[in-house]
Amino acid sequence: MLTGLRILLAEDNSLNQKIANFMLAKNGVEVVTVGNGIEVINELEKNEYDLVLMDVQMPEMDGLEATEHIRKVMKNNIPIVALSASNFEDELKKCLAFGMNAYIVKPIDIVKLSDIIDTLSKENKINTRSTL
Repeated sequence: MLTGLRILLAEDNSLNQKIANFMLAKNGVEVVTVGNGIEVINELEKNEYDLVLMDVQMPEMDGLEATEHIRKVMKNNIPIVALSASNFEDELKKCLAFGMNAYIVKPIDIVKLSDIIDTLSKENKINTRSTL
């Protein structure tokens, strides 16, 4: 279901990076990994992606600040899925208020991520090259 997607993964924890990269690559996703919001912005200025998986808490620039910059300054509507260790409703509301499209709790559940991507593609937020 995810085959052919190009995803930018923003995650500062190296173990979480390895797990997510393995799981996504195993499902046919091309993954580029960065460690903070500044790197996300730099990467989006240079390359195109289908989706950003954005850790909410990162050093230098967190996921909320990066999303706000992507939406307001870059005027980029790329789908952004928040990654967080927190499962609190307030965290979800905050992420959505900053312009993120969806929210998933770490560790990433590949079935839930597939469902989110399927929903976003049906809403025409993702122009996938995948087999959704």
